[in-house]
Amino acid sequence: MYTCSLERMTEKIKSFSRFGDTGHGGITRYALSPEDIRARNEFIRRMKAIGAIIEIDDVANVYATLPGTDPSAKRIVMGSHVDSVKNGGNYDGILGVLAAMEVLETVVEQNIDHVHPLTAMIWTNEEGSLYPPAMMASGIVCYDFLPEDVRRNFRYDDMMASNNVLNREDTFGKALDASGFKGDRANRLSPDAYSCMFELHIEQGPILEDAGNHVGVVDCVLGMFNCRLRFYGQTVHAGTFPMPKRQDALFAASQALCSLHEKIDALGYEDLVYTTGEIACHPNVHTCVPDEVDFSIDVRHERADVLEKVLGIVADCADKTWAGCTCRVETMWNRNTVYWDKTLVRYLKEAAEETGVKHQILHSGAGHDAQFVSYMLPTAMVFVQSKDGLSHCEREYSSPQHCTSGATVLLNAVLKADAKRNM
Repeated sequence: MYTCSLERMTEKIKSFSRFGDTGHGGITRYALSPEDIRARNEFIRRMKAIGAIIEIDDVANVYATLPGTDPSAKRIVMGSHVDSVKNGGNYDGILGVLAAMEVLETVVEQNIDHVHPLTAMIWTNEEGSLYPPAMMASGIVCYDFLPEDVRRNFRYDDMMASNNVLNREDTFGKALDASGFKGDRANRLSPDAYSCMFELHIEQGPILEDAGNHVGVVDCVLGMFNCRLRFYGQTVHAGTFPMPKRQDALFAASQALCSLHEKIDALGYEDLVYTTGEIACHPNVHTCVPDEVDFSIDVRHERADVLEKVLGIVADCADKTWAGCTCRVETMWNRNTVYWDKTLVRYLKEAAEETGVKHQILHSGAGHDAQFVSYMLPTAMVFVQSKDGLSHCEREYSSPQHCTSGATVLLNAVLKADAKRNM
C-alpha cells in the first residue's frame, strides 16, 4: 500500500485557493473566467513538471497523462472540475483535481510501476453557474451514450449558444473561442482510449462526519425528478379588491407547497429528500395581487417506486384548485439511480480497508460528471468528509488529513485497477 503526501496536499489546497479568492474564505471561479484559466495553467505547469503529457479537447477539458509500461493499454482517468459557484468553497470539484494530481505526483516520487497510462483530468463547466446547464462538458463528451431524455439537454450547438447569465450577449461558445483552451475533438475521453474513471469529491453533506468516518465509498447517484408547479390567478389592486373575491396565485402556491410537505412526509421515507429552491412571482409588484406563480420541487431517492409515489403526489396538485387558482405541473427532469461499477467500488473499499482509512458505503445525492461518464466507461467515486456538511458556500471545509486520506484511497484503488490487465 502507498500513502500520499499530507504536505503536498496541504500546499496544493492553499495554492489553488488563490484563483478566484473572494477575500473572506471562499472563491468565485466561473468556467473559462480569468480565475479558471489561471487554475488550469497552474495544473498544466505542475503536471508538465512531473513529465505528464498534456492534451486538451474541443470543449476545454484538460488531460495530463503519465505513460505506462504498455503503450497499447487504455488509460485510467481521475478527475473533477475547477469551476465553482458564486461565493463557493475551496474544495467542491477542485479537490478531485488536486487528488488526481497527488496520485500522479506520488507515482512519480515513489517510482511506482504501472502498466496503464494514468491521467489526471479537469472537466469544464461542471457547475454551469455562468453558462447553464450544469455538467455541460461531460454531457457533450458523453452525449452518444446518454439516455435520450438526458442527452437532449446537451446538444452541442445548444451548449455553444448557452448565454452568460450576467451578460446575455456572451455565450459559452464565444468564451471557449477566447479562452485559449479550445483543443482537438480527438482528445476527448472515449471508450477507445480509456478503460475506467475515478472521481474524488467532497461529500457535501454531514453523514461521514456524524458517523466519525473520513472517507465514503460511493455506490450510486440517487435517482431524482424536478418539476415546476405553475399557479394561475388574477391580478387586482392590493388596496381595493376584497379578500374573499381574490385569486391570489402566491397564496395558492403556498397552500400547495404546505400540502406537498405534509403528504410527502407522511410516506415515512427518512432517506427521501426534496427541495423547493426556486420561485417566480408575477407581476412581483407590492401593490398587485400575484396572477402567476411557479416554484420548483426537486425530489431524490434511490428507489424508483418511491420516486413514482412522490411524483404522483406532485402531479395530483393539478387536479384541484388552490385559493381559486388553477395549477399546472410540468416535469422538467427525471433520471433513474446511477450505480457505480461494482468492481471499482470494491477496489475503493479494499484500498480504504488496507490503508486503515475510516470509511463507509454511502450514496451520492448530488450529480457529478462521473455519472455521465458511467454510461460510457466503468466509473466510481470516493467522498471526503465535509465539515458540518457545508458546501457551495465559503465555509465549505475538509481537513488536509481527510483530503490526503481520500487521495491515498484513490491512489491504491487506481493501482488495483491497473493490475487488472484487461481493463
